[in-house]
Amino acid sequence: MSVFTTIVSQLINGLQTGSVYALIALGYSMVYGIILLLNFAHGDIIMVGAYTAWLFMVNFSQSPIIAVLAAIVASTVLGVVIEKVAYTPLRQAPRLSLLITAIGISFLLENLAQLIFGAGAKPMPKIVNVPSISLGSVSVSGTALVTLVVSVVSMLLLNLLIKRSKMGKAMRAVSEDTGAAQLMGININRTISFTFAVGSALAGIGSVLYSAAYPQASPTMGGMLGLKAFVAAVLGGIGSVPGAVIGGFCIGIAEAGASAVGLSVWKDAVVFIILIIVLIVKPTGLLGRNLQEKV
Repeated sequence: MSVFTTIVSQLINGLQTGSVYALIALGYSMVYGIILLLNFAHGDIIMVGAYTAWLFMVNFSQSPIIAVLAAIVASTVLGVVIEKVAYTPLRQAPRLSLLITAIGISFLLENLAQLIFGAGAKPMPKIVNVPSISLGSVSVSGTALVTLVVSVVSMLLLNLLIKRSKMGKAMRAVSEDTGAAQLMGININRTISFTFAVGSALAGIGSVLYSAAYPQASPTMGGMLGLKAFVAAVLGGIGSVPGAVIGGFCIGIAEAGASAVGLSVWKDAVVFIILIIVLIVKPTGLLGRNLQEKV
């Protein structure tokens, strides 16, 4: 295999993984932009989506399409339920209380999954059945193609939702100034719940795409995946939707680059080294902005 073929192959791998990180990072950034919450339970919503798809295909003998839709719906509903049950009562509490609650929800979901499904990983049936294509000397898997196409379409639809729809305008207004948005007649609670629903739906899509590339579901799968998506959100600028997309692709390509030079064992460390560098050099991220609190 030539050097050019290796570079192109690793670039495609990085874009495939990065698109999943970007979808998940969008959930972090949207929620943070609305209520300044780092929702560390977001990664475990991915795990729930993966187990839902596994249940529908293995236990209920449903087609992959039905399983994918079920995973997205389950992730969306779970995200809204978590917001209503765990976060809404603490809306006026210190941010540390919300952060501790998010971590507690994460541990709760992981342990519930371990009790229900066991500690071992469940092999995921084939979700994507698309043949590979050849671009010269480079072979691109069908899974990578579907992942890239679905991710790009999802991001474009999200952009249209935020920029063109009435609820999207409400989300932007609440993100800018909650008090002023409320005075203008915007329902704050409904807007926050809608934001959680959209972010969780994107996590559900990401869980299916990740399970298609790495066909297994485990109780702890959302932990590292969620942390890497969080790093992507910080790199792009936490609270910035375009920044989350850019950060996700950057992290995916960085991981692929580490594997290409023989550092595949250290690719997780590379991600957190990037986080440390960003926090030291540019804490607001690539597209983030400085927030000044009024006193």
